[in-house]
Amino acid sequence: MKSPMESGSMFGNGMRAVDTNILVRLIAQDDRRQAASADVFIEKGAWVSILVLAEAVWVLATVYGRDDAALATAVELLLNHRTLVLQDADVVAAALDVFRSRPGLGFSDCLILELARKAGHLPLGTFDRRLAKMDGAQIVSPAAVPR
Repeated sequence: MKSPMESGSMFGNGMRAVDTNILVRLIAQDDRRQAASADVFIEKGAWVSILVLAEAVWVLATVYGRDDAALATAVELLLNHRTLVLQDADVVAAALDVFRSRPGLGFSDCLILELARKAGHLPLGTFDRRLAKMDGAQIVSPAAVPR
């Protein structure tokens, strides 16, 4: 009997997945060799998890200084990429719509709200006053808890 490694089933028959640094290289194109390697890796298709997407957007904003418009463009490019498949693309698209319509609201906040909406777990409790103004979110008042 062959081991999983010998039979090639160690990695299953599913699509490849990418981590955050692969996605950032594809978007930022800041390291020519790594970007080329990332392109080769995804050319037959690759899956992007919600967590990887959220991390990549955070890295692009905090490390690369990309503004909200550039972040929205990057997410849109990923949604329309010919070989990348985003987990819950419908949620990502809805979060992108909210992100574009609400300046100052972080993409990850929009994503969290839309994931909760899809799962049917609303309201989303938050201390963030800007997020609490969104349909489906609710401010949690610290005064509501007795001392």
